[in-house]
Amino acid sequence: MRDRLTARILLFDAAGRLLLMKGRLPTGPDAPGAWFTVGGGAEPGESVHEAAAREVVEETGFTDVELGPVVWRRTTPQRLVGGELVMFQEHYLVARCRGGEPCRDAWEPHEVSLVDDIRWWSLEELLACPDDVYPLALRELLPDIIAGRYPSKPLVIR
Repeated sequence: MRDRLTARILLFDAAGRLLLMKGRLPTGPDAPGAWFTVGGGAEPGESVHEAAAREVVEETGFTDVELGPVVWRRTTPQRLVGGELVMFQEHYLVARCRGGEPCRDAWEPHEVSLVDDIRWWSLEELLACPDDVYPLALRELLPDIIAGRYPSKPLVIR
């Protein structure tokens, strides 16, 4: 199984809200959706930060993004849209922007069909959300990130 370098972005707006997408996996297009961070796989030769910058523009349209450090890492096997099983090497970066309404104009056809919603969340709203949120440790670890308390090296999360 090959590795897939992946950038996941903890994107905050000026009000300190986190942007999350709600969608389904290609392997379960009829399953209930779950909330997750924006981001995706790195292109050949791209660094995690380069992939993060590109993915934010593609998935949100925001170009005024300031990228910060990688704060979490997670490894998980998942299937790509074409069915290939790969080991996602996820890197969660902190990023900030002015905010606003995300633009979906650059979404791939599979994103259009599998992503049901994209919205900004306050910590309070996220803690009260009954839906699944990924990564599983996000709600538990988010208060430190919001407060600007970043780990000295990326935490390995579930």
